Amino acid sequence: MNLNFAMIFPGQGSQSVGMLADLAQHFPQVKSVFDRASAVLEYDLWELTQTDPDHKLGHTQYTQPALLAADVAVWECWLAQGGALPSIMAGHSLGEYSALVCAEALNFEDAIRLVSARGRYMQAAVAPGEGAMAAIVGLEMHQILELCAKAATYGVVSPANYNSIGQTVVAGQTVAVQQVVEEALTIGAKLAKILPVSVPSHCALMDPAAHQLRHDLAKIELHKPKIPVLQNADISVHTDTTIIRQLLVDQLTSPVRWVETIEIFVEQNRVQLMIECGPGKVLAGLNKRITPVKTVSVNDAASLTEALALLP
Repeated sequence: MNLNFAMIFPGQGSQSVGMLADLAQHFPQVKSVFDRASAVLEYDLWELTQTDPDHKLGHTQYTQPALLAADVAVWECWLAQGGALPSIMAGHSLGEYSALVCAEALNFEDAIRLVSARGRYMQAAVAPGEGAMAAIVGLEMHQILELCAKAATYGVVSPANYNSIGQTVVAGQTVAVQQVVEEALTIGAKLAKILPVSVPSHCALMDPAAHQLRHDLAKIELHKPKIPVLQNADISVHTDTTIIRQLLVDQLTSPVRWVETIEIFVEQNRVQLMIECGPGKVLAGLNKRITPVKTVSVNDAASLTEALALLP
């Protein structure tokens, strides 16, 4: 009997200088994908990811296309080695674009243009220093919501990522986020700290970016996914491209419900294995605190071989 597995795609936070260098030495698909992205962007994306000469990789407008290309490159290597198709997919935030490309719902070149613009819109939506994100560890979801409601007198703040059991990221105006951090520590959070990010993602401050992205998405052709994709904003699978399009807009101002995503995979879809398709091991780390179902990260030649061996 075939193993029922899911493919998951990482988003921002998984990037690193030199990512996929080993995989590129073994598989021409990596450089081919990056060359396609570079042609769209009109700069050398592979060079940026490998050496980051101008320290741009951490800037969201560069991070997003770099990670999209990396996720898709790993997927192309998977297919080239005869890897089986998963029963379902999902991506963490930006990774949702990777999932839709790999499910053949979204053209790769269109996706590169979209996420590059998405990064620019997000960066421009909030002036430097006015927005922040913070990680809170050790509190329940209802406690996070109560803290955000209490801090709302200081400004916009809300949960941005429900990343794993007991780990939530909040986003909003800096003074309000700082208030949540201070209050979280007083009620017993194991950790509460401001994250080193330039953009407060997945909160109401991204409304201007969402408005601009809506116009861009309206010009892009989407297709029914050939592999089901569980989307971030409503943790559901859709075949209607109008809904998929709208949920990509909603995603900018809605929290990433990763805990529920993984629980749905396991409880409703009977997933027995998850494969993290892209650089790093961030999602594998989050999943460990959600489910005992194994997650295998594929980001170099050795891990690709190991993952392929798990599937009969």
